Amino acid sequence: MGQDQTKQQIEKGLQLYQSNQTEKALQVWMKVLEKSSDLMGRFRVLGCLVTAHSEMGRYKEMLKFAVVQIDTARELEDADFLLESYLNLARSNEKLCEFHKTISYCKTCLGLPGTRAGAQLGGQVSLSMGNAFLGLSVFQKALESFEKALRYAHNNDDAMLECRVCCSLGSFYAQVKDYEKALFFPCKAAELVNDYGKGWSLKYRAMSQYHMAVAYRLLGHLGSAMECCEESMKIALQHGDRPLQALCLLCFADIHRSRGDLELSQLKLHCLSESIYRSKGLQRELRAHVVRFHECVEETELYCGLCGESIGEKNSRLQALPCSHIFHLRWGLLGGCTGVGRVCLGHSRAQLA
Repeated sequence: MGQDQTKQQIEKGLQLYQSNQTEKALQVWMKVLEKSSDLMGRFRVLGCLVTAHSEMGRYKEMLKFAVVQIDTARELEDADFLLESYLNLARSNEKLCEFHKTISYCKTCLGLPGTRAGAQLGGQVSLSMGNAFLGLSVFQKALESFEKALRYAHNNDDAMLECRVCCSLGSFYAQVKDYEKALFFPCKAAELVNDYGKGWSLKYRAMSQYHMAVAYRLLGHLGSAMECCEESMKIALQHGDRPLQALCLLCFADIHRSRGDLELSQLKLHCLSESIYRSKGLQRELRAHVVRFHECVEETELYCGLCGESIGEKNSRLQALPCSHIFHLRWGLLGGCTGVGRVCLGHSRAQLA
């Protein structure tokens, strides 16, 4: 496969990936990797594979392709390519919580001579290093790295980098329990998305909404937290971002725990898990979650007394009767247990039993 054909196939894969046909995109890129002799093209497609596997939560695969990319960069004998590949290696280890390795590879990036580290990628290196220090709870060095990354973003008018740094600062202040700042920075990230993010991936909006949800929950603003988390999960499901889906599930559980409705927390988690497994075609896991969902419905008695369908599985209009039984509004039952000529079917069934 020559240079022109390699370029065409990479672009084809990108179009598939942007239209959420991830598996087809991966197949195209893997074919390029197997058949192309163009080193530049191979380097680029390895970068695509690193990014795709990162967003899919396949961090070991991400690491594998990052290592191969370093070997390709060495063959190209280009310091800028070597910097980019070491940055991907640092990010891969960050995702795998190998924080000491992340810091080591970031320092390697900054020490490479004659590269773009001082201009274009230096801020991203500092951000990754800050995330690693935060993972190790070395808060002072984490803050120093984030501030350095923020200076890179401001000096180079890089709003996308600034957005990512603001989200990381939100996590930082949430951990040190300054909840006002934990909200301020994700809100700033959301503003950047609104002002500059017309051509950005929706993942930046999803990321800022998630961090806002965390901060709102910590501040006790549970309604706002739920709204932001639902928006983030919607985008994560749309784009197959499994790591963010997992974070949103945890946030939903925390919100319900804060409200004290633990049964609803479990119910919502199973509903969302079911939709994730269904979209991925994981039938065994899907069956297990469907069974558990209906067990939750039975335990909480969240089902319609007229049609027998579960309540809480999807958005629907409900009617609450004076007897506290709940029905789907489409049945038009307006009376209650004491209503003349109208008896609550929930009580009728209980009496017959």
